[in-house]
Amino acid sequence: MKNIHTLLSEIGITIPDEKKAEFDKAVLANYKTVAEVEKITTARDNYKSQLETAQTALKKFEGVNVDELKGEIEKLNGDLATKETEYQTKIADMEFNSVLDGAISKSGARNATAVKALLDLDSLKSSKNQADDITKALESVKSENSYMFGSDEPFQNPVKDTGNAGIKSNPLASMRAAMGLSTDKNN
Repeated sequence: MKNIHTLLSEIGITIPDEKKAEFDKAVLANYKTVAEVEKITTARDNYKSQLETAQTALKKFEGVNVDELKGEIEKLNGDLATKETEYQTKIADMEFNSVLDGAISKSGARNATAVKALLDLDSLKSSKNQADDITKALESVKSENSYMFGSDEPFQNPVKDTGNAGIKSNPLASMRAAMGLSTDKNN
């Protein structure tokens, strides 16, 4: 890009040295270079594009009833609150069932479903101290229906050897018989 003084001297116009500062100031105040004009044009095009996008978006809202939108927003907020409550209830139920299943298995119940049927689940869910209340309820069910739980007591009648003295256990003879040899030691 050529300097303005060079352009003027090429066409035969010279500016005295004492007037060059004033001339430069006047040119800079009134004229822009091509690079500056391109920057300004690019910025203008950017703003124009943003304006068109905003106008297009605003056209979508033409004819929209604001009161209707407010009602719809309130309805959606209500639906969100309902869903949040529903999820919190599901989470509480899962936590309760986890505690209940753990306590039932710890109590040695033979059939968890049958034991659950004997418990008042609604009152256990609403209790403040669920773990303790579940343990107490299981103890109550266990005392009333002990057949539903494994026994902690030692066996009253342990199984004994039948006492068949006719068969003598000889491990060497058993091994020889398994290999197809005679069970007699002498052979």
